[in-house]
Amino acid sequence: MARIENHQHTINTAFKECYYIIPDYQREYVWTDKEVQQLLDDINEQIDAGSSRPYFIGTVLVSPSDEPEHFEVIDGQQRLTTFFLLLCALKNLFGPDSQHKQLIANLVSMSYTDDQGEIQAKLKLDPRYENAGDVMRKLVELDADPQTVRTAIQAATIPSFGSLENLLGAYDTIYNYLKTNFEDTAQLKKYWGYLANNVVFIQISTDVSSALKIFETINERGVGLNPMDLLKNLLFTQVKQEQFTRLKDEWKKITKPLEQAKEKPLRFLRYYLMANYVIKNARNDAVVREDEIYDWFVEKDNARLCEYGAKPFEFVRKVILNVENYLAFSSGQGNDRKASVPMDNLKRLTGGAFSLHYVLLLAAAGLPKTLFDHFVVQLESFLFYYIFTKTPTKDLERSFSLWADELRVISLEPDLAAQKTRLNSFVAERFETNMESKSAELKDALKRFNLHSMQQYRSRYLIAKLTQYVDMAFNGTKSPASLAPYINLEIEHILPQTPTPELTASWALANPTLNYHLYKARLGNLTLLEKPINVVAGNNFYAEKKALYQESGNYLTRSLVGLSHVGQNTSITRINQDLKPFDAWDSTAIDGRQDMLIGLASDVWKTTTIEV
Repeated sequence: MARIENHQHTINTAFKECYYIIPDYQREYVWTDKEVQQLLDDINEQIDAGSSRPYFIGTVLVSPSDEPEHFEVIDGQQRLTTFFLLLCALKNLFGPDSQHKQLIANLVSMSYTDDQGEIQAKLKLDPRYENAGDVMRKLVELDADPQTVRTAIQAATIPSFGSLENLLGAYDTIYNYLKTNFEDTAQLKKYWGYLANNVVFIQISTDVSSALKIFETINERGVGLNPMDLLKNLLFTQVKQEQFTRLKDEWKKITKPLEQAKEKPLRFLRYYLMANYVIKNARNDAVVREDEIYDWFVEKDNARLCEYGAKPFEFVRKVILNVENYLAFSSGQGNDRKASVPMDNLKRLTGGAFSLHYVLLLAAAGLPKTLFDHFVVQLESFLFYYIFTKTPTKDLERSFSLWADELRVISLEPDLAAQKTRLNSFVAERFETNMESKSAELKDALKRFNLHSMQQYRSRYLIAKLTQYVDMAFNGTKSPASLAPYINLEIEHILPQTPTPELTASWALANPTLNYHLYKARLGNLTLLEKPINVVAGNNFYAEKKALYQESGNYLTRSLVGLSHVGQNTSITRINQDLKPFDAWDSTAIDGRQDMLIGLASDVWKTTTIEV
């Protein structure tokens, strides 16, 4: 029987003592922004809680290779790769003169002398599926911000799609998360201290065939305890024994849907509490952290507030209703459990990276459908300001918990006119006021925005919303339909993504100090185009593509070439005041169109009142 060894590693000891090889037969890197963001949030939550306890991230299954301390990864490469990218981001952010930078650099790669006496670097994590090693080596070699890394990889003609794009996207998410949440070196040191010493995993090591068998067994049978079991057990103490079966069946209506949707039960419970109850704690921040949930429930005053002792089945039914709402909202449905354009738009903005808004949605779920849909539209505009300025989530936690208390009161208002008035006041005081305070910051963020400033789905959402807004204004339409037809269009780089040598030479001659690759990704250089037209447009000069742009079904793209003139003071003439055609396409045109789109954005994402 093969020998099986196990060892507890911290992130520090793992990359100090081991070299990890991702063999080409293993699944490639598939984590998206949602999984990366969730891992980062979970670690940050432990730090915010002031916990010094180890944070266990599971097991990693490896098989030793022929070289000492070199291991092929059988299971756990998504986590290991993400932590490796996290080390790369930390290394850059600590700055050139930091001792921490050198320490982390030794966890990322080690230098050695080859047979020719040359100094070479060996990565501590080496992905060997197609082109991944080239991407990772370039990322480590550059030691730079995500945009610089992307530009260099494109210039080196290294492919970056599929799992390779996932790698770059994860680095982008991690880098911006650290930069946003840990603004100075002292905060970054504290984060590294926790990551290096408290984030732990068990490394199981055996031969490949045994490792694969263990992997199969883990995936077939390895079902861990549901983190809501403590609460379930608490409820069992509140009912008679003959009611156990009934309670168990009701409880499955909570846990099974969350498991099927792959939603974290503790995250749902946390949002449920802040959405449904007034939260009081010693910190006076109105926030419940995941590791505080059970303690919150058993606290005497909270137990009375929830009434699970006196009315356990009523309490469970309330939780079930919130699970149903939570999952409906996460799938783009409204509070009537039917497909909803406002909720679908909100989902396209938040994606999997932002979920705190469920606190407000759950609190407002009792509003009449018309008011609820109106609220979702206002919430989308508010979150656009915060997400596109990359405001840390923790800045909103306390506000959302307190605002949820207000929304619950509004949803219970029996008089519809009074309800509308109170909702308008809420939007003005909570959303509009905060948006006004961030307007200059948003304008600056959009001024610098390019295709890689945000996750790809958010960049696509931004361009799609602007395009839809112009079409609605052109056609005189008041209520937006689904954004899906615009999301499914191709993103056209007016300055081509893959330029011909002639175009590159022409750009360099006209713009000797400007980077072509940076300008081609700028918001002002992007438009939406139907796929057949996009294919024909190819990498041609702007002058050759103008005729094709005129064939587009969306007016924002057609307006690049020229404006339609129909009547006087019509919907078309009114939107024309915000648009501008371009005879030639150069850096000045791209800058000018970026400014134009920023102006449109202020009309797209704004608050409105509902008529009383």
